[in-house]
Amino acid sequence: MCALPLYPENIKIRRFGFHSFKSEFQNMGKFVSTITILLITFSLYGQTQLKVHVSYPDPTEGRLILMISNDFSAEPRFQITDDVKSQVAAGVNIYEKSGSTSVSFPVKDQVLYPIQQWDELPEGEYQVQAMINRYETFNLSTGHAVQLPPDMGEGQHWNTKPLNIYCQPVKVQLKKGQATEINLMLDQYIAPLPEPKNTQWVRHIKMKSEKLSKFWGRDVILGAHVLLPRDWDKETDRNYPLMIYHGHFPSDFGGFRTEPVPADMDTSDYSERFHIYGYKKIQQEEAYRFYQQWTHDTFPRFIVIEIQHPTPYYDDSYAVNSACQGPYGDAITYELIPYIEKMFRGKGNGKSRFLYGGSTGGWEALAAQVFTRKNTMVVLPPVLIPSISGPIAP
Repeated sequence: MCALPLYPENIKIRRFGFHSFKSEFQNMGKFVSTITILLITFSLYGQTQLKVHVSYPDPTEGRLILMISNDFSAEPRFQITDDVKSQVAAGVNIYEKSGSTSVSFPVKDQVLYPIQQWDELPEGEYQVQAMINRYETFNLSTGHAVQLPPDMGEGQHWNTKPLNIYCQPVKVQLKKGQATEINLMLDQYIAPLPEPKNTQWVRHIKMKSEKLSKFWGRDVILGAHVLLPRDWDKETDRNYPLMIYHGHFPSDFGGFRTEPVPADMDTSDYSERFHIYGYKKIQQEEAYRFYQQWTHDTFPRFIVIEIQHPTPYYDDSYAVNSACQGPYGDAITYELIPYIEKMFRGKGNGKSRFLYGGSTGGWEALAAQVFTRKNTMVVLPPVLIPSISGPIAP
């Protein structure tokens, strides 16, 4: 870029005279405007410029998310993560009352994730996708009305939430100094999730919580995956202790496999958490080992449950009562657990209930013990029962 003089040569500063100063500053203003335009032009020449127009069928409430990825191994909606490998996303709230059915990006003063500005996108080939995470209005018993994304049985995973609307990815080439404009039409709906099937060992239950339904102003369904002990269906006069596993939203009962693991199972997967290859095979081998222990003659007989307690805020409620989420602790302790014990012949008292969990589940198990200690007996850290919690991290 060439150097430019600060002032035009024909401007001469005079000591007195308003009209003279006015004329000279008008000239200077025109000159500064010219320099500004030149600087912006030179600046944009080295940047990528992307404009995206997103349309959707009907006015709706929710969060419209635009995703941009230079990784073509999967759809962009599966590549937005909370680590350094995340692809780029930008979001904007949309409102049904606005009557609008379109949004154009970039939006003024918008911050992207994980980069800050649109012009930080390097040139190259990308795939672009958009999705709406739908919101609904909840009229709480507290008198508040809040707009939140309802759980649809997926555990608050917006990229797989049933009835969320999205579009197929579109390829685009970004080049420095060249404006690129594309149109996206959201016309794909995520299908409802299939219900897990009951087996000899694992049953799946759901029940309406009266306590939570009253708080949220609509039906709230709690669920659980139930692992039954050996001969449960034969020893019909026997009652069993209950082990309650706390954790994030489970889609099925985890860590339990009734068939041997194939010797040639792929082990090319890499666990960054544990720094080993073949971690999925290790998990499956432990799941089958647990099945062998669970069905052995000498293994203690009890029931194990993994709880589903959906909430619009997260993939679990933290299993406690709270001002913003309602009486989840009471609902689990006084509604869900007695319901399960009655259905599957649990002993039905605090001395026969055991809690355990890891990470978030550890906090939940501890909280349940603190707040409802008369209804639970003991908290077990996962390290004491590796056959249930899976392999212990090195």
